[in-house]
Amino acid sequence: MAEILTMKFLTLKNGQLGTLVDQTVVDLVKASQILDESLTTQTLLELVEAGDTATQAVGDLTEKAIAAKIACAPLTDTEIIAPFPHPKRNIFCLGKNYLDHAKEMLGRVDKDDQLPTQMIIFTKATTTAIGTGAIIPSYSHLTSKLDYEAELAIIIGKKGTNILPENAWNYVFGYTALNDISARDLQSDHRQWFRGKSLDGFAPMGPVVVHRSMMPSAENIEVCCWVNGEKRQQAKFDQVIFDVPAIISTLSAGLTLLPGDIIATGTPAGVGMGYNPPRFLTAGDEVVVEVTGVGKLINRVG
Repeated sequence: MAEILTMKFLTLKNGQLGTLVDQTVVDLVKASQILDESLTTQTLLELVEAGDTATQAVGDLTEKAIAAKIACAPLTDTEIIAPFPHPKRNIFCLGKNYLDHAKEMLGRVDKDDQLPTQMIIFTKATTTAIGTGAIIPSYSHLTSKLDYEAELAIIIGKKGTNILPENAWNYVFGYTALNDISARDLQSDHRQWFRGKSLDGFAPMGPVVVHRSMMPSAENIEVCCWVNGEKRQQAKFDQVIFDVPAIISTLSAGLTLLPGDIIATGTPAGVGMGYNPPRFLTAGDEVVVEVTGVGKLINRVG
């Protein structure tokens, strides 16, 4: 793909596609109308499904809008929502995919005292998705052990089954940040992880999706989390036990991956349950997740 001005995409409050150049947001639908340009993809999901040709066209339109200074606004003045406010299907997630996190969680949730030798895969419901600035519900009537998990999430760009590891990156559209919010008591009580990780609002994501062409190498990507200004998590993405090619190859074995599928790749050490005593979230807490290139995903607990 030829180099274009921007490869960062977001979803505006009205659900339509926008691009981010430095700290300027381009409203692509508005830009296409003013410039009388065709725009075949009006949402981020449509763009992912349409492939590289459509992505290039969106980049070209962005360049024209920036040059003409039309349909542009500062990011600080723009309300955005989750990149995929209504995911097509459940979010795929990996558990215990950083060794230090696997160690800190031994025996704490499911009484498992073994480090993973195979991928631990679960899903989060589609109604978990919220964007930066949205409130994470505390559900104090359901849980007293609300926890955070900063993660890098991969967005699948094209349909594939039985994908070989060496071909896996060809199926990636881009990446974003995701906070795998967890009710640890529900996670433990139900003896599987779906309910404890799938309450509405339990997957803050964004603020943008970065195209794969802009993705640094794993050793140059950092995943961090702050709670009320205190850094709790920090790790390089090359510290995962199972890397992206392995994840995509394993998930796609007999299971068709689709454009727009979201795969959360696991969280580093430093989650609330990992402390002694545990340090769970409460109403009013601010959680910031940052992934290199994506920016800060900021949410408060309500």
